[in-house]
Order: sequence, then structure tokens, then C-alpha cells
Amino acid sequence: MDLSWMAWTVPTFLFWACIIGLLIGMGVWEYFSPGGNPRVGILHFETTRGDRLFISLLGSAFIHLAWLGLVGPNLWWALGVSLIYAIGVFRTV
Repeated sequence: MDLSWMAWTVPTFLFWACIIGLLIGMGVWEYFSPGGNPRVGILHFETTRGDRLFISLLGSAFIHLAWLGLVGPNLWWALGVSLIYAIGVFRTV
């Protein structure tokens, strides 16, 4: 299979592996605990685990883009901020 259309560097592979791992993990979690545990949080509408994962991933993308634009290419701190943000989303949204 020719994958030369994309620059498959180690960071690119790790990024997609994490996304796929999160989706598989959420699928396994849903299999063993169906229903998604819907709740109403600070956004005042009902969200499930999948909704909160999507909000976390979307926010993390914006955090990383802002970090690249404002600080530079060292993204380890942006990753830490994104993890704290994701924990906050899963606890409060």
C-alpha cells in the first residue's frame, strides 16, 4: 500500500494512533457500560461520554493551534494544557 501521499512522521503516527485508541477505548467502555451516562453540566444541555470526548478533542485542537501561533513549535506544554482541559470537560460538561 502506497502511503506516500502523507508525511508519515513519528508525531503524525502517534497523533492518529491516539485518536484511534481513544475511539476504541470509548467503544469498549460503551460495550461494558451502555448508555453513555447522559448528564446536564455547565453548558445546560445533556451530553454523553462521546459528546464530551468530541468537545475535548475539538478544544485540544484549538489549544494546539493557538499555541503554535502564539508560542511556537514546542507543543509539550500545549499537550499538558489539553489534558487538563479534557479532564475539566469530562468532570463539568
